[in-house]
Amino acid sequence: MTEPSAAPGTETGTETATGPDVSGAPAAPVRPRAGLPVWRTGKPDAFLADAVEQARAALADIAAPGQIGAHVAVRSEGVRTVTHLFESKLAGYRGWVWFATLTRLSRSKDATVNEVGLLPTEDSVLAPAWVPWADRLRPEDAKAEPVVEPVDR
Repeated sequence: MTEPSAAPGTETGTETATGPDVSGAPAAPVRPRAGLPVWRTGKPDAFLADAVEQARAALADIAAPGQIGAHVAVRSEGVRTVTHLFESKLAGYRGWVWFATLTRLSRSKDATVNEVGLLPTEDSVLAPAWVPWADRLRPEDAKAEPVVEPVDR
């Protein structure tokens, strides 16, 4: 049996504060919180979407509990694979979200953690683009400074 998938370029599935709609009703368009990445692969696996605490526990391996905020969203990555997004409270990472990707085998009730980390959003503070040293060097930077000899007293 294959799970339904969305047509390319469309958003499907509905979300509530407690997880995705698994009632079987036609899917309404998802309106993700501003700035979050958008996936377009259909309704999340219900079992994996409910595994919020397992996703949070996986993030606890790389972050202190105080650095992981509220659960923001769950997104489908494909068949039996979901990504949970959590607000980041890590200093210096305003607007970023923690993510934990979970998957499971067909007919299995055991979720496996695939990957954890941080993702920037549209609201993230990012470092400026890197500029090679040769392009940053100004003519006045290349001038030799006079050597000052220490004075003995």
